[in-house]
Amino acid sequence: MPSDPGDLGARLRESGLRLTPQRELILRAVEELGHATPDEVLAQVRTHASSVNASTVYRTLEVLEELGLVRHTHLSDRAPTYHSTREPEHFHVVCRRCGVVRSVDPEVAAPLVEALEREHGFSPDLGHLALFGVCSACSSESPATQ
Repeated sequence: MPSDPGDLGARLRESGLRLTPQRELILRAVEELGHATPDEVLAQVRTHASSVNASTVYRTLEVLEELGLVRHTHLSDRAPTYHSTREPEHFHVVCRRCGVVRSVDPEVAAPLVEALEREHGFSPDLGHLALFGVCSACSSESPATQ
């Protein structure tokens, strides 16, 4: 699902910004990688433009998030992980043992969302949600093999 430079250009101009090759490369990298940290985006971008530096990637990711083109979540205790908003809405489950990350349809959390809204007047943003636990493959392994 490659980025549409026209759409990106229009969104940037509406915010008083220009479409630059670096911004286009960074958005394309996020879309190609699926879920990526800024360092992973930087490595991907540098395969096309070696002059792009880390601060450009971080600043651009912030701009792209402000424009609603990417979102982030924290899938570890390190850097945030970004993904394109062109992907269907989802939240994440992360295995603490093997590190596998799975995207989950928000309907799975519908009962929780309804309870939070009803009982607490709170509407959660599932796009930033990451639940940590143990996947079925890891939980079925014996302790000696972990």
